[in-house]
Amino acid sequence: MTLADHVRTLGRGPGRSRSLTQDEAHDAMRLILRDDAAAEAVGALLMLLRMKGETAQEIAGLAAAAQADMAGLPRVDLDWPSYAAGRTRGAPWFLLSARLVAEAGHKVLVHGWNGTDPKVRAGLRAAGIPVAGTVKDIAQHLDRSGIVYLPLEVAHPALFHLLNLRAVLGLRSCVNTVCRMLNPGRAPASVQGVFHPSYRLLQADAAQLLGWRSLTVIKGGGGEFERHPGKDITGFGLRSGAPWEARFSGAHYEARRLATCRDATLTPATPTAFDTDIITGTAALAFDTLGTSDDPRALWDAHLAAKAA
Repeated sequence: MTLADHVRTLGRGPGRSRSLTQDEAHDAMRLILRDDAAAEAVGALLMLLRMKGETAQEIAGLAAAAQADMAGLPRVDLDWPSYAAGRTRGAPWFLLSARLVAEAGHKVLVHGWNGTDPKVRAGLRAAGIPVAGTVKDIAQHLDRSGIVYLPLEVAHPALFHLLNLRAVLGLRSCVNTVCRMLNPGRAPASVQGVFHPSYRLLQADAAQLLGWRSLTVIKGGGGEFERHPGKDITGFGLRSGAPWEARFSGAHYEARRLATCRDATLTPATPTAFDTDIITGTAALAFDTLGTSDDPRALWDAHLAAKAA
């Protein structure tokens, strides 16, 4: 089939158009990622999907094709995508949560792109997370630190280009969700944050279609996988490949937002009690996703003691 065939399927009009099947979506992404894909057809397909609303089958097919287009990467234990725009968040404390998971002995791959907001990438050094300059760097960083940050523009330049079509089209597209579902390290477990709650089930259903084993999706701080310690939250996803849903109670904190300051940065200074609860609470959800009994509080105390030594 051609890309025009898939555009026609989506855009025939009322009573004639329909969603793509998983196989059709896979084929559409395969064609989009080719160097000779017509820009007009790519834009039309992405905007038709947005207008209609993506299905789990479409997201699964698009993500599988995008992953297949990548070079093979070292396998990791936990996939941690970071693709929120960042306009409504404060310091990215979730990076320290990911670091705790690595310090517990689990291989963690953080990957992402956060638009023009610099907070996440600026916080990587403070969190002790190395950045892969090339795909070949990943194995070395994982061996040394147990964790690595893989920029999307390094991991998948073609998908990075598609994501940045937002500046041309004026709207986000399903590529944002595809990036969250990319799972470059083929991890058996993934944690994902969303800003819009409706995407929690969409991503969970797509993950099941892809045969994933364990996933936790939450409405997190600024759209990242970051737990607010003062709020009850509901997690959606998979456990042992089956649909899963759980509610987690918050502690007693006065009403406040995670995004207290647009200019907030992650610094080596000791976080407040509230920030510490963000770090350990987020790590606890990651450990639950991994199916382990690691104690995030004990790990955090050990982390602080190692830094003070």
